[in-house]
Amino acid sequence: QVQLVESGGGLVQAGGSLRLSCVASGSAFSSYDVGWYRQAPGKQREFFARITTSGTTLYDRSVKGRFTISRDNAKNTVYLQMNSLKPEDTAVYYCNIIAATPNAWGQGTQVTVSS
Repeated sequence: QVQLVESGGGLVQAGGSLRLSCVASGSAFSSYDVGWYRQAPGKQREFFARITTSGTTLYDRSVKGRFTISRDNAKNTVYLQMNSLKPEDTAVYYCNIIAATPNAWGQGTQVTVSS
């Protein structure tokens, strides 16, 4: 199991920016792709961004052009830079490794975007 701790959330006005961090325990972190997910009130958790072990990135259309995922394997950390935030981005944000065996979820970090 890889333990993950998300941080960096907060309250921001529409159009603002936040940078989330996802810090992982364990030396194998660099061998996994990592995804960012979010769960809005009353909705299911949804995937929206992924970074591969080689640094290739993939985004859902809802965030493409506004969010940037990156990783620093030396720090066992994946980042999510979020710009041009919208009220519909309000959610609890989670990261997780993408692996054949399910990995436990962290507590997430709350992002609230006011209009």
